[in-house]
Amino acid sequence: MNDRLHATAAPHPAIELERRWGADNYHPLPVVLTRGEGVWLWDSAGRRYLDMMSAYSAVSFGHGHPALVAALVEQAGRLAVTSRAFHSDRLGPFLERLCMLTGMDRALPMNSGAEAVETALKAARKWGYKVKGIAAGRARIVVAAGNFAGRTTTIVGFSSEAQYRDGFGPFAPGFDTVPFGDAAALEAAIGDDTCAVLLEPIQGEAGIVVPPPGYLRAAREICTRRGVLLICDEIQTGLGRTGRRLALDHEGVVPDGLTLGKALGGGLLPVSAFLARADVMAQFTPGDHGSTFGGNPLAAAVGLAALDVMEREGLAERAAASGERLMAGLRALAHPAVREVRGRGLLVGVELAPDFASARVVCEALMAEGVLTKDTHGTVVRLAPPLVIAPAQIDFAVAAFASALRACGG
Repeated sequence: MNDRLHATAAPHPAIELERRWGADNYHPLPVVLTRGEGVWLWDSAGRRYLDMMSAYSAVSFGHGHPALVAALVEQAGRLAVTSRAFHSDRLGPFLERLCMLTGMDRALPMNSGAEAVETALKAARKWGYKVKGIAAGRARIVVAAGNFAGRTTTIVGFSSEAQYRDGFGPFAPGFDTVPFGDAAALEAAIGDDTCAVLLEPIQGEAGIVVPPPGYLRAAREICTRRGVLLICDEIQTGLGRTGRRLALDHEGVVPDGLTLGKALGGGLLPVSAFLARADVMAQFTPGDHGSTFGGNPLAAAVGLAALDVMEREGLAERAAASGERLMAGLRALAHPAVREVRGRGLLVGVELAPDFASARVVCEALMAEGVLTKDTHGTVVRLAPPLVIAPAQIDFAVAAFASALRACGG
């Protein structure tokens, strides 16, 4: 192993500036990145790394994809932001393409994933009051333990992660938590005041947790039979990441509401959306909800280009094949410290034995091998590269993982 960063080395000036002037709410790996192209990143010393994280799926199309950069530059030179006080010639085509590809009736554009989820919560509650007839102030939403949907106070209020909640209450009421993957528990939690069920098809932040086969189909059937909305959060899993356009497509499930983000911005800027069937979206009337930047012409142009790239380059299909190669390679290592390799497409988690080095330490060892990614929950290394990754680059990542495990004492 070469170029390992030692704890005793003096921090890079850029790192020192962040520490001096920034809030201490992140714990990044000690690398300062200056350039990216495709699946590769370069640091301030000129060293190249394989990006096996793709910014939590936000860079699904690779760094600086020429078609996306061209769309960004061309639109930025014409018109970037106007607010939704006026129409633009870019928003309509973007929304049409988004709905056609997902099978949803309507779309409401936002910026961050958390904003899309907040939009979904508002729509679900108002639908519950205006359509289902729930008494005012009593609407409830069922969520799954281990969920991650963002960092707003409402969203962390229904998180099961203690750190996300600590010191940030009081929280909004109206949420019921059930075990992820347990359809019977989900149904038992639905009552007369339940307006919606909110689920991730695969839980990313929880450690790439894939539910049992048939769980999503069962959730769909339960919600239909019980008269509640099924809203699926595909902000991390959507747009090809799991080997299909949507992770829901693996089970042929059509939700009542859907949130998208991350990859929708092409790795260039924040773009998100809440999509829903017509009667759900009809609950919003002028003045109910909005966003200064949501649906701006620049975001719409890039989002439309991102959807076109996904289809034109067959990225969902490539993710399916690449994911099989990646997981097969990792399993073939047969390392005693690897408890499980799980995932779908190019959303993969490697669960490490708790008595082995922490996942953070393994990520630091991977960095020394020229691979960048991040840990979650202490024992899971996440591997989610840009969908444009080539077979040889996957093999490089697997070899680097083997070397990192050896360097960590295995």
